[in-house]
Amino acid sequence: MDSINKTGLSNQRGAFGLPRFGFSPLSICVVVITLGVMTPLLFLLWLAASSGVSHWEHLLKYVLPDATFNTLMLLLGVGVLVMVIGAGCAWLVTAFDFPGKRLFSWALLLPLAMPTYIVAFAWLDLLHPIGPIQEVIRNLLGYSGPREFRLPDLRSMTGAILLLGLVLYPYVYLTMRAMFMSQPAHLLEAARTLGLSSTGTFFRVALPMARPALVVGTSLALLETLNDIGASEFLGINTLTVTVYTTWVTRSDLAAAAQIACSMLTVIILLLALEYYGRKNQRYSTGRQMRGILPTRLTGVHAWLATLCTLLPVLLGFVAPALFLGWESIKRLSDSMEISTSLLQSLQNSLLLAMGVTVVVTLVSLIVAWYARSSAISGGSPETRRTLMKVASLGYAVPGTVLAIGLLTPGMALDNVLAELFNYRGLPLLSSGILLVICCSIRFMAISIGAIDAGLTRIPPSMEQASRLLGESESRTFFRVHLPLLRPALVTSALLVFADAMKELPTTLLLRPVNFETLATSLYAEAARGTYEEGAIAALLIVLAGTLPVILLARSQLSSSKSKQQ
Repeated sequence: MDSINKTGLSNQRGAFGLPRFGFSPLSICVVVITLGVMTPLLFLLWLAASSGVSHWEHLLKYVLPDATFNTLMLLLGVGVLVMVIGAGCAWLVTAFDFPGKRLFSWALLLPLAMPTYIVAFAWLDLLHPIGPIQEVIRNLLGYSGPREFRLPDLRSMTGAILLLGLVLYPYVYLTMRAMFMSQPAHLLEAARTLGLSSTGTFFRVALPMARPALVVGTSLALLETLNDIGASEFLGINTLTVTVYTTWVTRSDLAAAAQIACSMLTVIILLLALEYYGRKNQRYSTGRQMRGILPTRLTGVHAWLATLCTLLPVLLGFVAPALFLGWESIKRLSDSMEISTSLLQSLQNSLLLAMGVTVVVTLVSLIVAWYARSSAISGGSPETRRTLMKVASLGYAVPGTVLAIGLLTPGMALDNVLAELFNYRGLPLLSSGILLVICCSIRFMAISIGAIDAGLTRIPPSMEQASRLLGESESRTFFRVHLPLLRPALVTSALLVFADAMKELPTTLLLRPVNFETLATSLYAEAARGTYEEGAIAALLIVLAGTLPVILLARSQLSSSKSKQQ
């Protein structure tokens, strides 16, 4: 009877044991967080609409056609390349056994640790007319100098597509490999029995079944392409993102930058619609009794060809740039035998920014994910709670330049209020970096929410019910049951957010305080001046910060594949 009474009492209470009437503190927090995520987009639309028609006429005539064409061409080229590399490598390591397969199954994720602007930074120096690669080629062919022989300039649309594709294909590789591993083997065996070759089985059976994963992975890669600013600018591609930055910073025209950013929102909506179209049809269930794909052993030329195909993306997208950065860093340190104070200050600023963003994102994401999980929240159906969680995760789909412009107007207004209230000279939120932390937190919240929500779904409701029947309140159940079980998900999400914050460039360029340089902005400045050797150490530090989370992600993928094969 006591347990029944306790259960009945818990049904009358909301989050953390509070009565179930009205809004609970937790639900109010989630609504505030959701409004905070939507605020930059709403102010961006308002700023663009209130800027007058003359801006639009100038943009439509002189700016948007070229920038939009370049952006669409870049998205198209990168989309095709990441699909080919990601899907092809995922099928090779899933369906075949060849030399180096175990290594490449996780090494193919390593380019995720390499920001796009660092890859462009490294390859521009590697392929410079007087760089090491062209020097070796000229020596082999018997040419004396760059005037007699030189490779095509990397600063082109083709170069941008190749470099971005080599960095972003892991998004497709991750989703496609997960889908291939879950496909039942009997369907592929039936196709082979009916006379299809291995190639025909891939294109007519395996690939169509994995189409939702292909669309989702490609959409993520394209969103990252749209967010890129460093690589596109280094390679001379005037995209919408680069145009927003130059319009705001170089021309000091915030209104025109907002209007260009609104044009980017159109592209973002199309990409999100594409991602939703692919995800809504992801309904393939294999069942526990169905056997997964058994790899076919390749021999001879086919085996070494498969090894080469999986080696090249890793070599070009991670190994070669990382070795170059390491070599340049060693040369730089051997010449001066010390690290400059400005680089140490940039490292300190990057660590402070990344830690601040990680703490904020983890706490906020925990609140949002727990709100969507909780079955006793007052007000709102489960569908409403899940919808609010999705809206809170929307920031990752919006480029950092767009978020920064949308957040600047309300941030400046709040700054002025706080300055008057506390008699503060200057802008407290902007000058202290709080506005930058908020903007980065909005952008990276989706990463943490997704990881924590996935961790919560693995905790059976029976554990929570048992704790409540034993007399624990909802808050004590959360801290004593859920939080310890969520530790792996929290650590993983914190590492991913930390790595992304360390390498974030567009948001930091636009919202950083005066004289506040991070490793990313220092590298951007050195590359803009053409002094690549000075930025090698900063680039290497950023890559090292991103490598650990990627290795952990690769290990989890490897253990997952082993469990599925067993």
